[in-house]
Amino acid sequence: MSRVLRTKTSQLDEVSKSIIEQLQHDGRKSYAEIGKAVGLSEAAVRQRVQKLTDSGVMQVVAVTDPMQLGFYRQAMIGVRCGGDTRDIAEQLANLPAVDYVVLTAGSFDILVEVVCENDEDLINLLNEKIRTLPGVTSTETFVYLKLHKQFYNWGTR
Repeated sequence: MSRVLRTKTSQLDEVSKSIIEQLQHDGRKSYAEIGKAVGLSEAAVRQRVQKLTDSGVMQVVAVTDPMQLGFYRQAMIGVRCGGDTRDIAEQLANLPAVDYVVLTAGSFDILVEVVCENDEDLINLLNEKIRTLPGVTSTETFVYLKLHKQFYNWGTR
């Protein structure tokens, strides 16, 4: 018997989408400013933002430039594995240097983005933490030479 997995999607009204887009443009924008832009009171915007964050639809975070903080080596690591990729992805996600994990279809089973202080830290991460995980059969590392674009303001479409 096959099982069809369906994901629950949030049905957002246009006002909630507009609030999200306002925050994507400037996460420091005040609730009063957002309220003027979307036609709600400051209190109503505060409630909606709280509901959106509590439900996991969005999070408001500070995005940093790793190089400015002393992390001079970023890389994407393609991971091939046997066994349950979800279990391996969970273990990878728990590593402090890992900031992004996604299950994929294609040449790699999992893609992992890492932020390290230097090449030595990257080598240690690969050899001591990632390649030693049960089920990991191989990795391929794509070292970032320059971050050309990283934006989070793609809207809500």
